[in-house]
Amino acid sequence: MLRKVILSVTAITLLVGGGYLAAEQAGGRAAARQAGTRRPGTGRPRFARPEPLSAEAEKKILAVLEDMHENQRRGMMNVPPEDGQLLRVLTRTMRARRVVEIGTSNGYSGIWICLALKSTGGRLITHELDQRRAQLARENFKRAGVDDIVTLVEGDAHETVKKLEGPIDIVFLDADKAGYIDYLRKLLPLVRPGGLILAHNTTNASRDMQDYLEAVTTNPDLQTIFLHEQGRGMGVTLKKR
Repeated sequence: MLRKVILSVTAITLLVGGGYLAAEQAGGRAAARQAGTRRPGTGRPRFARPEPLSAEAEKKILAVLEDMHENQRRGMMNVPPEDGQLLRVLTRTMRARRVVEIGTSNGYSGIWICLALKSTGGRLITHELDQRRAQLARENFKRAGVDDIVTLVEGDAHETVKKLEGPIDIVFLDADKAGYIDYLRKLLPLVRPGGLILAHNTTNASRDMQDYLEAVTTNPDLQTIFLHEQGRGMGVTLKKR
């Protein structure tokens, strides 16, 4: 399992690294980091450097994730732990400061993302339709100690995402599979150049998202690779420009 994660990270680091550098070279540094105060004479935003995630804080969050995986995953359609690790690595590698998740469930994948956001100084905006799951997610975010960097939006995400503004560093789709194409159309314009759109279940639910898969593999402004195809599958799409 660890070897699979390492291979995935190696592949994606090449993809992400190229996209990040492309965005930087295209003058996208300000877009790659949200608006902040400018350094005199540089035109670049200044951000307070986030405190590194302590070993104690990391241990606390991982313990909550382990408990959720053991005791809450039934009926929650959570990502498997290896996909959660991938979400953390990608978020940290991207130095993401703004991540949008569609499909909170009980907060399992969101907490994996927050493990990285605690180190980058970023925030998670996550959308959930089901009121019961949303409440459970709030409780889990709080006991993991990440509720201060999470905004949970309840309601139909096809409508609530219309209120979002860019730039967004990463979008993670893990909700109604037939709706992926609609989320892509609405959120892609908000994703910064060099940003990522991540789609879960691209293997086991591929027949329900054929229009999405065609869109992310035929658009010349996007580059897509598929990981963990032996399991549920994760589509990783780079917005090149």
